[in-house]
Amino acid sequence: MPISLDYALAMSDGVGPEGGLTDAELDGLAADRFRQAHAGVRARVDGGELGFWKLPTERAVLGEVARVRDALADSVSDVLVLGIGGSSLGTRAMRDALTAPISTAGARLHLPDNSDPWLLSHLLERLEPARTAALVISKSGGTVETAAQLVIVRDWLERAVGREAMAEHMVAITDPNKGGLRALADAQGWPTLPIPANVGGRFSILTGVGLLPAALCGVDCEGLLDGAAAMAERCTSPSLRDNPAGIVAAVHYLHDTLKGRNIHVMMPYSDRLRAFAAWYVQLWAESLGKRFDRAGERVECGPTPLTAVGATDQHAQVQLFMEGPRDKLVTFLAIEDGERDLTVPESQGSTSYLSGTKLSALLDAERVGTTEALASDGRPSLTITVPRLNARALGELFFLYEAATALSGELYGIDAFDQPGVELGKRLAFGLLGRDGYEEAASEIEDRLAKRPTRYRV
Repeated sequence: MPISLDYALAMSDGVGPEGGLTDAELDGLAADRFRQAHAGVRARVDGGELGFWKLPTERAVLGEVARVRDALADSVSDVLVLGIGGSSLGTRAMRDALTAPISTAGARLHLPDNSDPWLLSHLLERLEPARTAALVISKSGGTVETAAQLVIVRDWLERAVGREAMAEHMVAITDPNKGGLRALADAQGWPTLPIPANVGGRFSILTGVGLLPAALCGVDCEGLLDGAAAMAERCTSPSLRDNPAGIVAAVHYLHDTLKGRNIHVMMPYSDRLRAFAAWYVQLWAESLGKRFDRAGERVECGPTPLTAVGATDQHAQVQLFMEGPRDKLVTFLAIEDGERDLTVPESQGSTSYLSGTKLSALLDAERVGTTEALASDGRPSLTITVPRLNARALGELFFLYEAATALSGELYGIDAFDQPGVELGKRLAFGLLGRDGYEEAASEIEDRLAKRPTRYRV
């Protein structure tokens, strides 16, 4: 069964005229801007610019993944994934959704996806180098956080297994033709996988970036692609009401621009989807937060994505969602069959009403209660239901939000596939680190730091 999307509680029929959209508002968009947005995305897909859309049907990657997997040492039981942002978040979402917390099947994936030395230093103290492989993921090959980790991990492995055996413990996933990581991998004879030139990092989960880690930890890679392909087929429809990604994009866009709801909350009622919500945050924020539109006009637009987790955040953020500013649209993620369950034993006294209750039923009652409580006060939401969280369903979810992001970019009139806002911070950091070619940035940040007022310190 495919995943389903219920947006009744985002409409005025479900939450009242102040809280929801009218059919006229949604269908008015369908008659004009959605058709243009859909045509714009399709033109960029057909022109080869947006490669993510065709990834689900390009199955040659499965053979490439198998080749690289088989080139690793037979002894490998642990895998360090060295990447950040789009080179890590999707893999974490896949691992947490589809592998058991304590599993003996496949390799164990470790994602020290930050420059903070705390996690990586502990991993290097505990892991056995001879049983560890490192996947180094950077499309440009120059990502500073990944480059620093690569040098550290390469030295750790080389001292343990020797230079000649390194190729059985290292994989580079990067640009197919250029960049520092590509040159290093070719020189060292490491196995490599390409990140297609027309696929951006945050849209790369269905390339070798996500599929090799998935294969190493025993996830059904073909199922991931099958689910994404099924969702892609649903999202080709030019009819808004028949297009799941179109509904996600349009409902969020209209609540933002017409209702002032510029905070978009993703709230899975599942620990297995916590990391998926974090993946969504990067996808939504980095794609849609832009200073200029495509015409070069300053717009400074972009909704703010936020994660919450049910039922944990019923004891934290839901108070704000219920009684705070009416600036939020919540998406609930529900799983019908969680595969595992526990039943509350028979008990007496104040907990007797829980006797015989399954924890899954308790969790779902809390989700429905939260949804209806918000609706009773005119606070809108959508609900995505996953019949069973397997590889196919996760593939559907990944593609749904990638397609919705592309369509949202068209609706906002911005480019959802660049990220100029992060480049200045990178340039100034390179200046501080003394990288060649960044002398001007070094002078700029030194001047800024020197001019910072000191009287505001305590």
